[in-house]
Amino acid sequence: MEAKDKNRVFLSVFFFLSGICFSTWASRIPTIKTTFQYNEAELGTILIFMPISSLIGLPISGWLVSRYDSRIPLVAGFIMLSVALACIGWASTSLALVASICLFAFSLRMLNISANTQALALQQLFQRKINGSFHGLWSTGGIVGVSISTALIAWDVPMNIHLSCIAVLALLVTAYAYRFLIRNDRSTSGNRIVLSKPDPYIMYLGLLVFFASVCEGGMFDWSGIYFKEVVHEEIFTLGYLSFMICMALSRFASDRIVELIGMTRTYIMSASLVVTGIALAVLFPMFWPSLLGFCFVGLGTAAVIPMTYTLASGSRKYSPGMAISIITTYGIAGVFLGPPLIGYIAHAFSLRVSFVAFGLSGLMLIPISQRFFRHQRALDT
Repeated sequence: MEAKDKNRVFLSVFFFLSGICFSTWASRIPTIKTTFQYNEAELGTILIFMPISSLIGLPISGWLVSRYDSRIPLVAGFIMLSVALACIGWASTSLALVASICLFAFSLRMLNISANTQALALQQLFQRKINGSFHGLWSTGGIVGVSISTALIAWDVPMNIHLSCIAVLALLVTAYAYRFLIRNDRSTSGNRIVLSKPDPYIMYLGLLVFFASVCEGGMFDWSGIYFKEVVHEEIFTLGYLSFMICMALSRFASDRIVELIGMTRTYIMSASLVVTGIALAVLFPMFWPSLLGFCFVGLGTAAVIPMTYTLASGSRKYSPGMAISIITTYGIAGVFLGPPLIGYIAHAFSLRVSFVAFGLSGLMLIPISQRFFRHQRALDT
């Protein structure tokens, strides 16, 4: 096996494992809500600590990726993520839960930036689009994680045992697989943020990630609760599972779709699917319409972030790692506003009404993507 093929296999393992860890946490949010007896507003407040911690981790991650090979912060992130996941399971007070969530979000941000930096470096070696497949494996890992969660919830396995087992698995895989990641991928230029007028190229990409993160992050955090409290489905992970399955399938196909119809049309198609899916779930809050709606949302959100990260590597001002780091700031802002906002709207009106925010966010992908491509054409000419 060629070195680059081996790099791709083991980087795929890390994307897959990251998806398992994240979906394990997300699928247990309804359990946390019940255990600590939080209402929607209180849960929204707890979830605010995730983006705050991500923002703290962002400059540290960008600095580490610019100073060292990206595999160093990737491994460090996975070690901390495993510890945080186990701590979330064993937290007995709100303070301990918040501290564990902060560590979880901080480490997730670190490994996210470093893994995507590795993916873009590997994409250059292959000289073709492969970034979508990595994100597809992340979503596949999410499917596996939520499937495990669904089974363990049905068998009444305690959350602390569940999360601890996944944490141990992540540590063991990391200890073996890290040696096969790309080495010497540190960029020699474009590693510092230039404090000046915002670069439109990066700003438009950041806004696309912002609105995609509002949809994606909100579905991660609230889809299970929507199925439990609005659809009244006992196995509440089914909505989240359908969302993740469709996201994974779409991400594996996204590279091919982009080649066939182009990025401009793919953004429009993605936005249309998100709006249609949310409309189905909100207007017909029954099992099958909501399940189909969540499938459409998964299909719609899937390609946006991989496409946008690929476009980030074309920045003339920043290195790929630094461009991803800056754009991820917008994503964190989306996660910061999205899930907590849903909690507050749900508390004031209803959870069903609050999901309209996801549809509006999906719709915004159309005008912003069109502005970006007009700007890109202007640069090229």
